[in-house]
Amino acid sequence: MKMISKISKLILGLVFVSSVVSAQSLEDARKAIDAEQYQKAKSMLKNLTVTQATKDENFFYLGWVYVLQDYTDSAKTAFNKGIAVNPKSALNYAGLGVAAFVDKDKATATTNFNQAVTLAGKNTTAYAYVGRGYLMAPVNDRVAPADAEAAIAILNKAKALNAKDVDVLLALGEAYRTQSKNTEALSNYQAALSINPKLASAKVATGVIWKFANNFESSETEFKAALAIDPNYGPAYREWAETDVRWALSDPKMASVKIKEAVDQYRKYLSLTDMSEESQLRYADFLVYAGDWKTLQTVATDLSKTSKNLKVYRYLAYAAYENKDYPTALSAMNTWITKAEPKRVIARDYLYYGRAQIASQQDSLGIASLQQAYQLDTTQADVYSEMAKSFYAQKKYEKAGDAYHMYLTKSRKGTLNDYFRQGFSYYFAYDPSKPNPDTTLLTKADSAFSYVEQKASKPIGDVTLYRARIAEYKDKDRNNIKGLAKPFYEKYITIMTAAPLPDERSKKNMGEAYAYLGAYYEFKEKDEAKATENYTKAKEVDPTNKQALGYFSKKGGAKGK
Repeated sequence: MKMISKISKLILGLVFVSSVVSAQSLEDARKAIDAEQYQKAKSMLKNLTVTQATKDENFFYLGWVYVLQDYTDSAKTAFNKGIAVNPKSALNYAGLGVAAFVDKDKATATTNFNQAVTLAGKNTTAYAYVGRGYLMAPVNDRVAPADAEAAIAILNKAKALNAKDVDVLLALGEAYRTQSKNTEALSNYQAALSINPKLASAKVATGVIWKFANNFESSETEFKAALAIDPNYGPAYREWAETDVRWALSDPKMASVKIKEAVDQYRKYLSLTDMSEESQLRYADFLVYAGDWKTLQTVATDLSKTSKNLKVYRYLAYAAYENKDYPTALSAMNTWITKAEPKRVIARDYLYYGRAQIASQQDSLGIASLQQAYQLDTTQADVYSEMAKSFYAQKKYEKAGDAYHMYLTKSRKGTLNDYFRQGFSYYFAYDPSKPNPDTTLLTKADSAFSYVEQKASKPIGDVTLYRARIAEYKDKDRNNIKGLAKPFYEKYITIMTAAPLPDERSKKNMGEAYAYLGAYYEFKEKDEAKATENYTKAKEVDPTNKQALGYFSKKGGAKGK
């Protein structure tokens, strides 16, 4: 789910009526930003930077639009022009800090944020944008707690200076919401609405809180309230669409209805924007959120024919992979990763790149890409599960076992099946034909199987069988048999005889268990009666069992016929 990226980059970009503006035309531009009509806003602001070239605010808001569109280099150019016009422009220093923060240059961001606050004095507008800046570089769609706390700290300072700055109140509400501190978030949204009841953006932000609390009816109420204030307020339709998708995913009974509604709401949103390339890219974001990969591939393919924004190839790669169009996915992701600025490539990109490479039988490259995904974002521990499966398919069993170990150690999603696969991998990594086989592999395998045995709600035959086989590896000398595998094979027999044997594989495994017991009584206990009894059972359940056949052949075929 996209928990923050759209909110931090779009809702946080909403411009509120409290800030001081120098002319109605700038106010119109800010209203266009608020409505996410970015092309319209840019056109107006570019004109203002010419006709009112001495006003640093014009350059700031132009740069802010570029930030929202993820064009940080263009944003920095605009902010620097604003500083050239007014070297004491707190807003433009705040903008430079935001652009640096988005580019993951936190040292430069901090320097510029501090300068903005110093120059701002008691004017809280710059504080508001510094606070927003801290929220605009989420990892895995979540704002880091430290970044959110930094935002909350600076915004509370601004609130102390001016408790009626709705821009500050709304940004503070969003900062709290990113950390699921919904009571504090709602308090600030309500404070903003008490000052200006016509803030459609505050109603939308309140609806977003209810969305993530899965209180979808309350979300809809807030979005409708926003549209009652302004029937053409596009962001309300966008958030309503995403709420419908979340509702559909949470309630299968409502899925078909809510997905249809989501599409309708998003079409309304697009009709209220400027239908620019950026609008289409936001539509692509929505399709990712909705998991509509077929439509996304169509949209991304069309955009790739005309757009100069390389981000199109990210969408195309994601969609093509999910649609099992691996050649297209591989080509698109290769274009994105090799041509985009490195700072724009995220862990998820390498995750999809690795998956596409593995699906295209480029396993070594795929594993390297998955490792890169983990290096960029250590919360992506699930990549180790995918690496393990690839290693196993290549019969690199020890590496598969190690990858499962890393997955189970670092991820919270590991299941008993993953422990079983780990044991299975280490078991097959053990090669008894080597002069000095690595017995630690058997220990690792047995540890994994033992964990499954302890945690499973009921006995699992295969787990006990492999523990028996591991023990038997240590018991190969028939002239000095220790019987290490005996309790495991006996337990396996008990488990499997509780019901009719389901298939030929189970019958062969049961024959293996009885044959081991036959050998135990033959060589360890020297009890021919017990040996014959177990070899007989082995032959009955699996007439092809070589140990049983060999035993009776040695006895002249007199027994067990």
